[in-house]
Amino acid sequence: MPDIAFDRYYRYEDLTRLLFGYANEYPDLVSVTSIGKSYEGRDIWMATVTDTGTGAPEDKPAFWCDGNIHASEVSASTTVLKILDLLVARRESLADRTFYLVPRLNQDGAEWALADVPKLIRSSTRPYPDEIEDPYGLEKEDVDGDGRILNMRVPDPNGAWTISEEEPRLLRRRKPGESGGSYYRMLPEGRFKNFDGITMRATRPQHGLDLNRNFPSAWRLEYEQFGAGDFPTSEPEVRAAVQAIVDRPNICGAISFHTYAGVLLRPPSRMADTDIPAEDLWTYQALGKIGEEMTGYPPVSNYHEFRYHPKEVITGAFDDWAYEHRGIHAWTVEIWAPVRQAGITDYKYIDWFRDHPHADDIKMLAWSDSALEGKGYIDWYPFEHPQLGSIELGGWDAFYAFRNPPPQFLEAEISPLAEWAIWHASTGPKLGLRAVLTEPIGDAFRIRLVVQNEGWLPTNVTRHGDTRKLCRGVRATITRLDDSAPSEWLLSGKLNPMAGQLKGHSHVPAGGFGWTVDATDDVATFEWIVTPGLYQLEASHERAGTVRQELNL
Repeated sequence: MPDIAFDRYYRYEDLTRLLFGYANEYPDLVSVTSIGKSYEGRDIWMATVTDTGTGAPEDKPAFWCDGNIHASEVSASTTVLKILDLLVARRESLADRTFYLVPRLNQDGAEWALADVPKLIRSSTRPYPDEIEDPYGLEKEDVDGDGRILNMRVPDPNGAWTISEEEPRLLRRRKPGESGGSYYRMLPEGRFKNFDGITMRATRPQHGLDLNRNFPSAWRLEYEQFGAGDFPTSEPEVRAAVQAIVDRPNICGAISFHTYAGVLLRPPSRMADTDIPAEDLWTYQALGKIGEEMTGYPPVSNYHEFRYHPKEVITGAFDDWAYEHRGIHAWTVEIWAPVRQAGITDYKYIDWFRDHPHADDIKMLAWSDSALEGKGYIDWYPFEHPQLGSIELGGWDAFYAFRNPPPQFLEAEISPLAEWAIWHASTGPKLGLRAVLTEPIGDAFRIRLVVQNEGWLPTNVTRHGDTRKLCRGVRATITRLDDSAPSEWLLSGKLNPMAGQLKGHSHVPAGGFGWTVDATDDVATFEWIVTPGLYQLEASHERAGTVRQELNL
């Protein structure tokens, strides 16, 4: 096995070495290719994982997993590596499935986040929306050189924070109408550019792209949605992912790994659940229920439960594009939930960061003291800031405690997510050979090729995909292996007959009451009358796979 550890985060060169290590050690299971180049010219690696001894990757239903589209969300990369590691240890999972794994979509941003002196940005390193760097404002920086970017508390009679009476190590928000105490202004650790001694604001982001707003589904201009890019798929990382998926129509489902909230996010993001087919909602709910049982992460609606602002919706995101344009069930998995780790359970995933009881802060501090050995929340200590004078540094080390699981928690956190991804792939459609029937008719033979969908999901995967005609039905082919012209041997039937979509066994009603017929809508039959000879029969569905049978008549 490649020398991989799941209690650390890998930079680009090490990640590349690990991927090719798997390909070299398991050449019949793993191949690695570049699906494109990042803004800075790094290869975006994709591992194609299947047992090539049982068929080509494109002849099997497939599942897509990617990670680390956002720069500092590096545990997402490790999760996809964990999936790869589990798959090569379980060859049987690869007999009739293909996995396309892209551990890191955003190579450049992750390199910045993992650098010896880290620089934290949202996504791409491309300057956007303005190439000119903002000459004013606070820029996050490790000003005391201890390797952490903490917080600064600055004494200010008009500050919004005061020392907690219940726990003096903490600050609490100033209450409405409160006065007469000692107050502080709280800022990220950093340094002001061209500081006038008065004005405190953040710099306008020079790297404001959000690659997860650049996908084609309902993409909106910058004035409506910050970070969306110049046009859909304007960014090379997003274009690479979109092209790779479109080029592989056998992909039946997808998970994009992010951090942090500890939830399984599902589309739609811009409309209510009632605006998508009920069958698709039922499927999402069924998949999510198993996901919660396996991971402890609740399935959450993007539109109804995961908004950054109650009046705003997200568009141009990966999971919406994959569902709306490709007709597959796609998820955004947010790894790690520090709030839940601290024993806080009754909270809203986004709203908590806007408003929560001070008692929750006390619980969070206790969690840092015990589980993180005091490394998550740093007691305030004096520091002479070159611009602000005597201040204090401390508070939450967000990159260590929040953005990703601390290394000692990493493998335990991501392993159930990897298991769920592999299980999820197994629910996809799968074309199987049910029977090949022959019957002599004079000097000729009638052939009936019977195939069925053995998967849980229908061959169209989603109802949305069916109504929008996002994938073709089952196609059959008959070929005579002596290369004679079809006019010499095909007496009845078509060379490439088509059937419709085949049902799976999802959404079978709770029957047994006398009115449910479990019809054979999962079966398709193709028929020909031919002269004697050696034939190859083939049936294929771009998502459900391919079956072949030779026949000597």
